Amino acid sequence: MIKSFLILISISILLFSSQQIVLVVADDFNSSIAKLEFYDDDKLLYKNSVNLGTNGLGWGIGEHKFKIKENEPLKYEGDKKAPAGIFKLTDIFGYSKSHDYKLPYLYTSNDLICIDDSNNNFYNHIVLQHGDEKSFEFMKRQDHQYRYGVVVAHNEGGVFKRGSCIFLHIQKDIGKSTAGCTSMEEKDLVGIVNQLDKKKNPLLIQIPKAYSKEVLKIYPYLKTSKLLSK
Repeated sequence: MIKSFLILISISILLFSSQQIVLVVADDFNSSIAKLEFYDDDKLLYKNSVNLGTNGLGWGIGEHKFKIKENEPLKYEGDKKAPAGIFKLTDIFGYSKSHDYKLPYLYTSNDLICIDDSNNNFYNHIVLQHGDEKSFEFMKRQDHQYRYGVVVAHNEGGVFKRGSCIFLHIQKDIGKSTAGCTSMEEKDLVGIVNQLDKKKNPLLIQIPKAYSKEVLKIYPYLKTSKLLSK
């Protein structure tokens, strides 16, 4: 009992220490579009519309376990669902070699890839290509979608087939759903990227609206959020 209590206290300290929140709220698990608010401390800096997975949301593996219902979907590899939950935002990546960001930066060279093969030892890792990878995606694309992006720490432990390569990135087109990431207009993403600060422990909170009350219990300073209101 004491050990469990200490674990809960540790989780609470981690969560409450975060000062930057990217909040994404969808109508339900089937929604492929959602609304976003970006908070620095308790100040709302940005709000916009975003695109989710073609098949909506599924519970991912992140920083906090919600009391989910048995019939609610989980996030799996290739299901075209974006992960629901609370996740660290760990790195910024982009096509430019130069940067002035406050999060670690990954330059997306031609041989930088993200492995989505569950049988690979580097499943869900961004690595330099060796040539023997069976399934992966290039981090430097032929289009604009990864010109700027943010790594979402979903399934950091690489749990078999629970999903990989989840990012915030530029939308392909207005209202165009994704394979599992969260996308938005370039100007909105650039605004967020320029503000993200490692010292402020940035998080992505991505939920269906039904879980608004649970989020408010963890982050009471989000009480002014219109997305979490009734």
